[in-house]
Amino acid sequence: MIQNRERFLNQLAEKLNRERKSSGVKKPEWNKQPQWDVLGTLTQEELIDVLKEQCKVIQTTFKRVTAKELPDTLQQTIYKNGKGPIITTVDERNNMYGLMDVYEKLRSENVEVHLWDEHLETENISIAERANIGITFSDITLAESGTVTLLNNKYNSRSISLLPKIYIAIIPKDTIVPRLSQATQKLHKQHQQGQHVPSCVSFITGPSNSADIESNLVVGVHGPVKAIYIVVD
Repeated sequence: MIQNRERFLNQLAEKLNRERKSSGVKKPEWNKQPQWDVLGTLTQEELIDVLKEQCKVIQTTFKRVTAKELPDTLQQTIYKNGKGPIITTVDERNNMYGLMDVYEKLRSENVEVHLWDEHLETENISIAERANIGITFSDITLAESGTVTLLNNKYNSRSISLLPKIYIAIIPKDTIVPRLSQATQKLHKQHQQGQHVPSCVSFITGPSNSADIESNLVVGVHGPVKAIYIVVD
């Protein structure tokens, strides 16, 4: 729900020393729109190749599996990276891809697996802080930059991808688009069609990287030290 919009816009127009326009404003049609040409003609398979190559640049592990292979691949990836504690989202795709069975098996082995609980409030964040692995699905994936997009809500907090030591992004193949232009276009269309678009949208590109003025790269300053992308056909 948008609050105080009218008051804000009226005050802005007043500061600009002009009357506020409420009609007759049209979006300009630009003669040149190169943002749609870059990677815009590539097939889905070609976009996956672009994403795979970009993962090398951003120091992110890339895996590609079928939907049937995903549960075993995720489980082996978790084992290989030190198991739990694990924190993940409440997402219908967990059941769709058979991941709840993986989480139950891990629990039977005394591995802590926590699904984000909207009722626990700040306790969720404490769990995420001490988690070894955070797991989410990507809602939109940018091939050009190797970026996963998370539509954050009360079941899917940004803390899951931000606070654990290792971040695993599960990327359904049909979420892959060429670049940021198509991602923002998709969100804009959803909003125009009356679909809910959350106020917090996270764009995540690989592990946390930070460099000083001398270009000394430090990993993990403000996020996970390792990122793993699993593309699912």
